[in-house]
Amino acid sequence: QVQLVESGGGSVQAGGSLRLSCAASGYTDSSKCMGWFRQAPGKEREGVALIWTGDGGTYYADSVKGRFTISQDNAKNTVYLQMNSLKPEDTAMYYCAAHRSCRDLWLRYAPDYWGQGTQVTVSS
Repeated sequence: QVQLVESGGGSVQAGGSLRLSCAASGYTDSSKCMGWFRQAPGKEREGVALIWTGDGGTYYADSVKGRFTISQDNAKNTVYLQMNSLKPEDTAMYYCAAHRSCRDLWLRYAPDYWGQGTQVTVSS
């Protein structure tokens, strides 16, 4: 049974930084797509960043390019989202996701697995 466990959310002032972690367990595939989506109150869920664990290829939303960095530690089956220069509009629940294809996940927002989410709050 696959589980995704997020950690690292919290509250920070604008301009600050946070790092989210997502640890996957129960996965048999060595290569997979993992990443982050977010949803703010009253808004639709949006893709933030994805990484293909096979070759490290990444996808980023335009709104976070240059500020957020997704990375991986394959030995720990964990992906990270380093978030710098945070803005109030980054406030949302952040969800880890895992899927068999990054391209499909980025287009359809329907992963094989979701984490339970971690809250990020950025105050002005």
